[in-house]
This record gives sequence, structure tokens and C-alpha cells, in this order.
Amino acid sequence: MFSKKKNTSKMDAEQRELYENARKRTLQKKRLFQHFIVFLSVSILAIVLNVVIGFKEELLILGYNWFVWIVLIWGFIFLIHFFNVFLVNTFMGKEWQAKQIEKLVAKQKEKIAKLQQQVEEDHPLPEKNVNQKIGDNTTNERFKPIAPDNPNQTHNH
Repeated sequence: MFSKKKNTSKMDAEQRELYENARKRTLQKKRLFQHFIVFLSVSILAIVLNVVIGFKEELLILGYNWFVWIVLIWGFIFLIHFFNVFLVNTFMGKEWQAKQIEKLVAKQKEKIAKLQQQVEEDHPLPEKNVNQKIGDNTTNERFKPIAPDNPNQTHNH
């Protein structure tokens, strides 16, 4: 009555797992959106600094203004983040991971079965002798109790 055990059913575990997956996925999308906002803000700031204010106008890298390289490199990093969130996670998500685990487990079981078969072939277990009887005196003689010579004799310790 006082100690109630909480029964966690399979459905509860599945619901918890679905919730965790949804929470992680939402967090990934939130971070991607934050990344985009920071990328956009810094890109606009760099363009304004260079073009409007004239900060480091003379700095050219391979013939282009410095802000162009910042925007291109950061844009490339943002694209990698975007592909990771929307493409890689979709193709290599939870289901893909479960399939890969199943394949590896199957391979390991197959290897273990082959090794077990090889061990059984190389070192077979000894077979029991069918001709030997259970009550045979030859096998039970060493296990017979030792009777004293004189049954009335007692041991003094």
C-alpha cells in the first residue's frame, strides 16, 4: 500500500523516446536558425563596415574585398550545417542507425556460430560409454564407505 511501484510499459518507453527525438530535432533546427541569424547579421555588418564606412577598403584578398571572403567562408559553413540538419539527419537518422546495428549484430552472431562450429569440430566432447552400467562395481568401488573392522570399537579423540 505504501510502496507503489511505477509500471513503465513499453508504450511509455516508446513515447519517451519519441519525445526525446522530437526535442533533439527541434533543438537542431533552433540552432540552425540561430546560426543563420548570426551569419546574416555579421555579413551585413561586414558589408556596412567595408562599403559604407570604408573600414579596411584597401585590404584585398586575391583581388576581392575582405568581407566577400568572410561571407563566402561563413556561408559555406552554414550550408554544411544546413545539409547536416536536413539531409544527413534524414538519411542517417534513428532508423538508419537501427538498421546498421542490426546488420552488425547479425554479422557478429554469424562469426560466433562459425567459431563455435569450428571449436566443436576441432575439440569434440567425449562420448559416454554405453556398455558401462550405472550400478557397475568397477566405477563405484572407490566411493564405498569404509567400515570399521570391529563394529563395537569407538574412536577416541
